[in-house]
Amino acid sequence: MAASKGKQSKALIVGKASALFNRQGYLSSSIGDVMRETGFQKGGIYNHFESKEDLMLASFSHAVSTMARAYQEALRGKHGCWEHLLAIAGVFQQLAAGHLSPGGCPIMNAAIEADDAYPSLKVQARRAMDDLLQMVRGVVEDGQRAGEVSASADSAEVAAVFIATLEGALMLSKLYDDATPLTQAVQHLASCWSAELGLAT
Repeated sequence: MAASKGKQSKALIVGKASALFNRQGYLSSSIGDVMRETGFQKGGIYNHFESKEDLMLASFSHAVSTMARAYQEALRGKHGCWEHLLAIAGVFQQLAAGHLSPGGCPIMNAAIEADDAYPSLKVQARRAMDDLLQMVRGVVEDGQRAGEVSASADSAEVAAVFIATLEGALMLSKLYDDATPLTQAVQHLASCWSAELGLAT
């Protein structure tokens, strides 16, 4: 029973801290902020985590897992390359609306903050971005095998442009509290790829 309660407490701290770090920033958030957010005293937090960095990494991992489930759910039941890409873009639109992960994309936020002070966070952010890019590459390559996408298309380049465009549009949407930049970005991608990749949108 005690072990179960301990796991519940740790999960609660990670969940609350994950939202706090993504909304307020990893470096800007203090343990005092985590205490206020979770209701735990410092000793209670450090009973589960060796350091603030340990908590940061666990919180980032939690945020990435939440996003992975969101992508899986969005892709379920979709057919064809563009439907899949549109579903991925839809998750970005949910982020812009403040759903899933308060503060925007946790990968982008961690990537912006990660520096020499927390190299382990940068490593995790790179791995998470690698997985996101690979997901898009897989969608494009499936489209190529199905004859939906031009065989000459470079899936790595398409994935990089797709994610970079959506991340930038998400940043603008969050900055201006307006979903229009994301909508415009998706429309632009659809127009470009219809002509350049032979992708039916």
